[in-house]
Amino acid sequence: MCGIVGYVGKRDCSEVLLDALSKLEYRGYDSAGIAIHTDGEIKTCKAKGRLANLEEKLRLSGGIKGHCGIGHTRWATHGEPSDINSHPHGNATVTIVHNGIIENYKAIKTRLEGKGYVFQSQTDTETVAKLLDYYYKGDPIEAIRRTESKIEGSYALGIIFKDFPNTIFALRKDSPLIAAVGEDECFIASDVPAILNYTKNYYLLEAGELAILKDGKVSFKNLDGEDITKEMLVADWDMESAMKGNYEHFMLKEIHEQPNSITTTITPRIVDGMPNLEECGMTEELLRNYKNIFVVACGTAMHAGLVGKYVIEKIGRIPVTVDVASEFRYRNPILTKGDLVILVSQSGETADTLEALRLSKRNGASTLAIVNVKGSSIAREADFVLYTHAGPEIAVASTKAYMVQLAVMYLFAFELAHAKGTLSTEECKRLTGELCNIPNLVESILKQKDNCQYVASQLVNSENLLYIGRGLDYALSMEGSLKLKEISYIHSESYAAGELKHGTISLVTELMPVIAVATQRELFDKTVSNVKEVKARGAKTFVVTHSYINVDSDVADYKIGIPTTDDLLMPMLAVVPLQLIAYYTSVLRGNDVDKPRNLAKSVTVE
Repeated sequence: MCGIVGYVGKRDCSEVLLDALSKLEYRGYDSAGIAIHTDGEIKTCKAKGRLANLEEKLRLSGGIKGHCGIGHTRWATHGEPSDINSHPHGNATVTIVHNGIIENYKAIKTRLEGKGYVFQSQTDTETVAKLLDYYYKGDPIEAIRRTESKIEGSYALGIIFKDFPNTIFALRKDSPLIAAVGEDECFIASDVPAILNYTKNYYLLEAGELAILKDGKVSFKNLDGEDITKEMLVADWDMESAMKGNYEHFMLKEIHEQPNSITTTITPRIVDGMPNLEECGMTEELLRNYKNIFVVACGTAMHAGLVGKYVIEKIGRIPVTVDVASEFRYRNPILTKGDLVILVSQSGETADTLEALRLSKRNGASTLAIVNVKGSSIAREADFVLYTHAGPEIAVASTKAYMVQLAVMYLFAFELAHAKGTLSTEECKRLTGELCNIPNLVESILKQKDNCQYVASQLVNSENLLYIGRGLDYALSMEGSLKLKEISYIHSESYAAGELKHGTISLVTELMPVIAVATQRELFDKTVSNVKEVKARGAKTFVVTHSYINVDSDVADYKIGIPTTDDLLMPMLAVVPLQLIAYYTSVLRGNDVDKPRNLAKSVTVE
């Protein structure tokens, strides 16, 4: 969840660290801090709140000069956001930054307190810093090795020792970490955008690997002290793709990037008008033999899985179970060798999804990862990988990542159904052609933002909201509801439209707006009946449906019309106005759209 960085080189270390942290603030923004080697000692500055608070604190204090240091931007897990709980943590001997969770920190803390150590913060991280100090006898690698053997949990650590003024040590287990190299300078970071201003050349650390950054160069060892040779990777993003450009917020930029992201994702996977997933080893022969499919994910990615479930079951006629990853792990799922588990994650580092992947493999199921980040943990450990090619998604609220996850789900569903013989070649080509036209239709919706701004103006003072739909529209309404609540802070829930009468309609009053998604034409009349039910209770109603369909005033106070495609694919169009409604509502309420309170982008803790 947190973001860590480190720099060794000839530049002003404070400037580099602050710049790198600004590219990682989406990972957490409860507090920030830096620690730098200077004048034979380690100097630290940290501050509660956004990175700007740290920058101001440094300015007022005269700053910290040096050429080797580490930095951190925090999403609080242990201890409230405060200056004291901010990273870095340590003392005059050793100082660290940490992303992850130390599960046995209480036992370590009790042991160290018995040896005379005094703790200032409420964090789990401080126990690691003090444990390193306890084991340090002049050999940093030995201290790191002994500390690693005692701590349990997930972590990416950046470590500096007073006795080694031009060196950073970095260790990884489960939480993401890269080491990057430029011209006579090197870096560590939680994610690639942090280093794009300086280099595109980086290495991915594996679990238990130690990176040593010294004098502008990086080397790698295992915890036995043996040298490791690693493959250098080259980032395929540029700095411009990780910047807002002329858009007011990253979220708005990423909504507008969706047509291109869809095209980039699907085009290489369509051959002679047919979906083709052989790039990852997923052949029709393999697809033909799967008996059950599980889709496991969290949040927005799980909602993409729900759409996938409806489509796969409808055209592929194979049972699909969709699970929240944190629940899947603990319900003792029934998995066999004939099953396929699809893991969906933008970052490829989502902790619960990663553990669900490992559980699936232990039980003999095949695993397919749908992820956006190359070389991520889930991508490396899955049997098959489909990358979504969305490019960097900086806004905490996911938009284009969801869209390309849907695109991959559709390609998978089409090829699976064709392999199973439940979808003819002609129909498969037709649906694939419709999918190829989705980017053009999304572009046309983006030109009608005024409708979404108007709806937002009607919602801005609401405290509660309902989204309803049937079938695929219900699956989509879950994502629409999540988008609104996470960035506008309006309490919002989604319900299957036919279920309202079984309790939830008791909440409906003139103060409860209802957004109905009604794009499934075979279910349209039934959905309209449900909308009439809430309107009769005083609700203001907004209906998202096909442009050509007339909606009477006794059904909707306002209609948002969208282009028409095959009903199976309508979620890819209907989600766009839902994203824009959430965005403009948040803007009108004066919220920080890209950094909603209490949230972070990459959830690397369980």
